[in-house]
Amino acid sequence: MKAFTIAGINLRRFVRDRSNVFWVLVFPILLILVLGAAFGGSSDPRLGVYEAGDGELSGGLVLLLEEQSGMQVVGFESRDDLVATVERGEVEAGLIIPADYDAGLQAGRSVVVELAIRSAEDAQGIRGNVQSALTQQSGVLRAAAFVQAEGAGTFADGLDVAAATGENIPDVTVTVSSVGEQIGYFQLGRFDASAQAELLLFMFLTSLTASAALIQTRRLGVARRMVATPTPVRTILIGEGLGRFVIALLQGVFIMVGTLVLFNVDWGDPIGASAILIVFALVGSGAAMLMGSLFSNDQQAGGLGVLFGLGLAALGGCMIPLIIFEYFAPTLFNIAHITPHAWGLEAFDALVIEKGTVVDTLPFLGILLGYAAVFYLLAIWRLRKVLTS
Repeated sequence: MKAFTIAGINLRRFVRDRSNVFWVLVFPILLILVLGAAFGGSSDPRLGVYEAGDGELSGGLVLLLEEQSGMQVVGFESRDDLVATVERGEVEAGLIIPADYDAGLQAGRSVVVELAIRSAEDAQGIRGNVQSALTQQSGVLRAAAFVQAEGAGTFADGLDVAAATGENIPDVTVTVSSVGEQIGYFQLGRFDASAQAELLLFMFLTSLTASAALIQTRRLGVARRMVATPTPVRTILIGEGLGRFVIALLQGVFIMVGTLVLFNVDWGDPIGASAILIVFALVGSGAAMLMGSLFSNDQQAGGLGVLFGLGLAALGGCMIPLIIFEYFAPTLFNIAHITPHAWGLEAFDALVIEKGTVVDTLPFLGILLGYAAVFYLLAIWRLRKVLTS
């Protein structure tokens, strides 16, 4: 019971500092949003469309664009809004269909549609889809013009005949097969990779910076006064460790659930993801206990906690993907696995990329539990020595 009381006191101290609400809960979500939007992977590119007129042909072009695979079509109410949205990078390209689109085509005139892009690289696939839709509609228009030229009917009659005939033409199916090993990392969703990395980074970083609270407890003599009461040292250690474990776990749950709801991040098998979350919270809290036992100055521990937290995260693949290390710096890839972050990311790869279950994560969970055990045993040995000497 005393251990839970000590843990509860640590939680209340943590919550009273209102800055923690932003840095521990809100900031990680914002960072995932920024990184995913800027560097995210495989989400379909977005094409904004402004249809100045409301004719049948311009509407048909929009329908053809919506049928194109690998692209999202977003409608806009004005040309200025579309151009501004492209400039801000909220859509990769914008198509402007003029008001005289129908009238010009029916009169046999050339009609110009505008494609606004922010970056030629971003809009490369979209441009091909737009050209494909225009080419498809052009075939129907040429057929309608031929019917009109031969006196077999009006242009509108020709459109109906061409559309009806087109439905009876068999489709040509293109089968695409991938050769060689597929790199699963690049198939992740726009926010998936950054969410996994930031989850591990912030759980570990928050735990290390929270070690300052343990040092303050020692410096103020609170821990020694507890030892003077009928409270075993192991109870104090369990309570302090439990408080940091709960903080890390709550932060991890908030990030995981928040990114799932807001960004539809795929965390894989729920049981496996929960297991990784719990075990990594143990690793983070164990590291915090060890740091809190080694240092006697809370400001020094706070600064070094940020340094170690960010440094180990960078080395472990939370800032530069491990796949980059593996392909371009194999030695650095092996060195990265001295950090718990690399093993945590490997565990998530087994769940998300390889579509595994909790069973597939067991080797990685075992290694992470080894980290946690070493951190806690060293912290217990050091704190017992400090509190009883």
